[in-house]
Amino acid sequence: MTEVFAPAHLVISLPLLVGAVSSGWAGLGWGALAAGLCGGIPFAVIALGVKSGRFGNRHITSRTERPKLVAIIVALVVTALGLLVVLGAPRVMVACVAIMLATLAVVGPITMVWKVSFHTAVAAGAVAMLAQVLPAVPVYVVGGLLVALTGWSRVVIRDHTPAQVLVGAMAGASATWVTLAALG
Repeated sequence: MTEVFAPAHLVISLPLLVGAVSSGWAGLGWGALAAGLCGGIPFAVIALGVKSGRFGNRHITSRTERPKLVAIIVALVVTALGLLVVLGAPRVMVACVAIMLATLAVVGPITMVWKVSFHTAVAAGAVAMLAQVLPAVPVYVVGGLLVALTGWSRVVIRDHTPAQVLVGAMAGASATWVTLAALG
């Protein structure tokens, strides 16, 4: 679960899925732009960081390694958001990237003092976003189970405590709901 639902995988697949479901092929193009900037480039930065020894592993389990990476990701997400707005992307795509920025704004500062789970934050936010474009009840049922299993896997491998995965999930879902409500 930790590998399959890693934040990078979700951040790459979420905009592609949201774009395709909401706007067909054109939406898939918008999703590819968002996925590349918000997920693809950070994934490459992480892979290169692990290879060069700057990061201990691709899950960035050491809290001290997170600040610079979070700053890079924030810059890329802001760039993606700006491009989507300037280029006239559908509102749902702008919302999809805005929730990524909101989640970083909530979870980023927490991780500076406490090792909150980005896995569960991103997963819970993705579930809340998908519930906007797909039938909500099945998304919340299946998604909630997958978030719980992801959190469980993070605890089992001792990367997080139960509190860290729970707070991560609550932060990601809350940031998403607030952002979606604000964008109306």
